[in-house]
Amino acid sequence: MPTIGTQCAVKLVGSNAAPMPSTEVKHGKGYWPDLEIWMGIECTRNRIVDRFHDQLAFSGHLRRESDLVRFAELGVRVIRYPVLWEHVAPDEPSRMNWAWPDRRLGMLRELGLTPIAGLVHHGSGPAYTDLLSSTFVEGLAAYGRAVAERYPWIDMYTPVNEPLTTARFSCLYGHWYPHHRDDRSFVRALLNQCAATIRCMEAIRGVNPRAQLIQTEDLGKVCSTPRLAYQAHFENLRRWLSFDLLCGWVNRDHPMWDYLREHGARSAELHWFIEHACPPDVVGVNHYVTSVRYLDEDLSRYPACTHGGNGRDRYADVEAVRVPVEPMPDAASMLWEVWTRYRRPIAVTEVHLHSTREEQMRWLHEIWNAAMSVRSKGADVRAITAWSLLGAFDWDKLVTRCTGTYEAGVFDLRSPVPRPTALAGMIRDLASGRRPDHAVLHVSGWWRRPSRLTYAPDPPSQESMQAGGWPAARPILIVGRGTLGRAFARICESRGLVYTLVGREEFDIADPCLVDEGLDRWRPWAVINAAGFVRVDEAEQLKAQCFRENTVGAICLARACARRDVQLLTFSSDLVFDGRKRVPYVETDRPRPLGTYGVSKLQAERGVLRAFSAALVIRTSAFFGPWDDYNFVTVALCRLAAGESVRAAEDAFVSPTYVPDLVHASLDLLLDGESGRWHLASRGAVSWLELARRAARLAGMEASAIKGCSMQSLGLSARRPYYSVLGSERATIMPELDDALPRYLRDCRAIVPG
Repeated sequence: MPTIGTQCAVKLVGSNAAPMPSTEVKHGKGYWPDLEIWMGIECTRNRIVDRFHDQLAFSGHLRRESDLVRFAELGVRVIRYPVLWEHVAPDEPSRMNWAWPDRRLGMLRELGLTPIAGLVHHGSGPAYTDLLSSTFVEGLAAYGRAVAERYPWIDMYTPVNEPLTTARFSCLYGHWYPHHRDDRSFVRALLNQCAATIRCMEAIRGVNPRAQLIQTEDLGKVCSTPRLAYQAHFENLRRWLSFDLLCGWVNRDHPMWDYLREHGARSAELHWFIEHACPPDVVGVNHYVTSVRYLDEDLSRYPACTHGGNGRDRYADVEAVRVPVEPMPDAASMLWEVWTRYRRPIAVTEVHLHSTREEQMRWLHEIWNAAMSVRSKGADVRAITAWSLLGAFDWDKLVTRCTGTYEAGVFDLRSPVPRPTALAGMIRDLASGRRPDHAVLHVSGWWRRPSRLTYAPDPPSQESMQAGGWPAARPILIVGRGTLGRAFARICESRGLVYTLVGREEFDIADPCLVDEGLDRWRPWAVINAAGFVRVDEAEQLKAQCFRENTVGAICLARACARRDVQLLTFSSDLVFDGRKRVPYVETDRPRPLGTYGVSKLQAERGVLRAFSAALVIRTSAFFGPWDDYNFVTVALCRLAAGESVRAAEDAFVSPTYVPDLVHASLDLLLDGESGRWHLASRGAVSWLELARRAARLAGMEASAIKGCSMQSLGLSARRPYYSVLGSERATIMPELDDALPRYLRDCRAIVPG
């Protein structure tokens, strides 16, 4: 049976809680144990040609043992943890350096954490072997025995993570070493990894008879058009092969026997798997939003990068979630499939989503609920695993290139020390038997909303996407209909965050009675104060109005939120500084504002945090974005397009802030329950002159029409600092300016083509 050779699957990678009822499930004469939450750390060490890509090095976990204390504080007791062959014996089998695992595994014992030891994780072994080599099997077995002898107290092992997935990516699609693209190589890599798993467990059990095999594999499934049903059927049979081989089920009656024999498997070695059956003690399934694929012969509907074939048909291979597939296989139905096929204990061994914070929370919540659902039907699902504790790097490129793309996980690495995200709060709740009940969990994830349908024959209309309105979940109250408030509304809409947007006429934040009335009416779980007096020069003449809107209103709102324990996000400015520094200002630098506007913002900061210490105060700077016509960059480009000249200060330096990035980062911090002062601005210090010229060059315009001048010559009423660049000692969250500017131009063209 032919198979696709160009398929590409992408791993995409504080809450209010109520007590949960007991999760024990009756089955026959006994009970399954309570559903547990496990955790894991992304530890892929794959090879591209002659270069190893090491997630533990990228994340810094190799050198940061304090991570283990943070993990233990989550309250979880079981952790998938790497004891990688490539790390311990990288140069030759007889030279093993145990210093790193000795220290880390010893700490795990002291902290009361039980490891599931992973020996090869999407790797091909050390450089002296590979997936196609005859040395892989006995080499891993010898290494497994050495691990068991050194750590006889470890009782759970995953010798090879996702062997079928690794065989596909390495030997069928050519993404990873040894970069083959044929069925014969795929079969050999799969058989080698499964044989190595069996031989490794035999060696480990020779030392520790209690040792259990926790075998993991991606839970991928394939859907298709009727014409391609034969190909989907084949791939859906193939997806079970690693488990079937380990269970000793692949005999002459197995539907994949002929395929394996046709592509190099010898009858004797297939019989060896039957004679040496090593069924998993726990069937570990990994499930991602894009684990379910869809095959369609109508290539015109899909981009060229999705096109492939099998020698008989040409077709696109896309994420099924992007197509109106009915019924769409979900986690619960696929877990039930696993249970009815194997009737062995199951764990979901990776739960991770590369998305926004609330979508990560929703995905974890959905998988937990799916596990509970199939348990209620009698399936023995033991645990789900919060994966990627420290996030992951470059999985959007299938770790084939080092681009530094980072996706946060339970902890965010963009702070001086790993910072717990909202997922950490959910995990603590689940570990302690409480049901997470954050407001964002009352909205479906993007994979269940109509906007997911990228490849629908008739894309959903805006009306259908909003049909029925928002669900009955507590909203975020966004105060202010200006540039920032509208940006928050737009992005909350896209992220599935329920919101209410109000203006000054509906909600005067400087009036305590109206504030109390509004908060009681809308019952928000969080308030975003995007209102205020923003005309810096006019503030010098309209001081009373400026202070009322910027200071009195912000403090009044903080007091009301504090009384109700409602999260508050409010904004301040780089203009609280006087510009005497020549390195970026950080949160603890002493502010000295030069003008009325800066004074009003500084007094607001202090008053807000006195009234509500849990408030989040974000200082930012120099907005530019695609959704308003009055920011400096847009005005400069419009004037150039009209043939006009532009004057810009060459002696004043700022950190311009791309508004969509600011809004996304602010929402993440709000969901994470952060508080105090934070600096958020696009990374990079430029003069106003250089900012205009960079934007012009990227837009393909002639930058010579932009003339430099002094800030003093612009005749501004309010004094401004000559240097107000913002840095941060709390986290480096915002992308660089050179990354933001091209996206700004693309977003502008998407709104106004040409």
